Amino acid sequence: MCPSDATPPPPPGSPTTAPPFPPVHPQDESPEATLSEEHRFPCENCGAQLRFSPGQRSLTCEYCGHEQDIPHSEQERDAALETYDLREALAHHLPPEAIDEHRLLSCNNCGAQVDFDPAQHAAQCPFCGSPVVTDTGTHRQIKPGAVLPFKLDERQAHAQMRKWLKRLWFAPGELKKYARSDGSRLDGLYVPYWSFDSDTKSRYTGERGDAYYENRTVMRDGKKTTERVRKIRWKRVSGRTARDFRDVLIMASQSLPRNYVRALEPWMLGELAPYTPQFLSGFRAEGYTVELPDGHTLGLKRMDDVIRQDVRRSIGGDEQRIHSVDTDHNNERFKHVLLPIWMAAYQYRGKSYRFVVNGQTGKVQGERPWSKWKIAFAILAAIVVVVGVALINQNR
Repeated sequence: MCPSDATPPPPPGSPTTAPPFPPVHPQDESPEATLSEEHRFPCENCGAQLRFSPGQRSLTCEYCGHEQDIPHSEQERDAALETYDLREALAHHLPPEAIDEHRLLSCNNCGAQVDFDPAQHAAQCPFCGSPVVTDTGTHRQIKPGAVLPFKLDERQAHAQMRKWLKRLWFAPGELKKYARSDGSRLDGLYVPYWSFDSDTKSRYTGERGDAYYENRTVMRDGKKTTERVRKIRWKRVSGRTARDFRDVLIMASQSLPRNYVRALEPWMLGELAPYTPQFLSGFRAEGYTVELPDGHTLGLKRMDDVIRQDVRRSIGGDEQRIHSVDTDHNNERFKHVLLPIWMAAYQYRGKSYRFVVNGQTGKVQGERPWSKWKIAFAILAAIVVVVGVALINQNR
């Protein structure tokens, strides 16, 4: 049996020297150091910290292999999908059980807020690697109502990242080399999201454009020729469209590039589970930094983009002009959910680059450095080919 504060030995073949392409991640700690007191789940056999096993519905002891199921029921799942009235929430009329008080580690560099052990006063931010200091006060936030558990473990996510890196043109060799090394690792993070529902009815005005063609005589190389010219006949139109939105996701964090995380979609939200801290054991959970009103504004913008596509289809024709869209939102509701992301942050020549992996599907997005030497060689090779082809043609 192993004591609960034991640190597992490094895996065989681990490098003993610093890699040339160093990662940015929190300093190595004991398993319990990154978990709040209420997130401790000791093993019944040996007392070590149980951790959530991605792809399963259980906690596992990494020392003795003991497994402990996470209880669930259909009633709990229905509760996980329960939403709150948006207007009540914006008026600060949520029930007390929807609010939680806890401590968060705040990063002054990227703005991330991550749930850490309150006894831990300093660490490195998992998003940008900057040193941060915990806030000594408590924060009142809306509780997560549901969580999408990790389906991919770190090994599987790392394999997906390697596949993605292989497809990158002109990436530095050090990056791909380090991604293949045993020293590289990913951090598992639960990222906060707002999920919005709304029943919409829209009125619009605009113009429908139908194409037609006319023959026109033009002069080319001193000769008259006839060509067909495309023109548009515009007609004023108005109408109505309706759409019921469900689970419009808005990342409630500013610590990751929104366009990269948006590209990780779609998420299979049918696998949402009721929030329970067992799913967080062995992982970190970021607190939201985009407040509900700001998230709602972003959600309305995303809905409006879809509504305008509906309007264009309703107008029809070959081209469309939209003059106005007036939308009524009804039955607006929301929920706070946590979605799983594996993340790696690397420093390359003084700049930080981040890769994110969908912890459910394995889809990868990220920032990437460019190798100036590889680009220069590619340009030089292209010039050589062009010059060679020109010389061959000249000697014919």
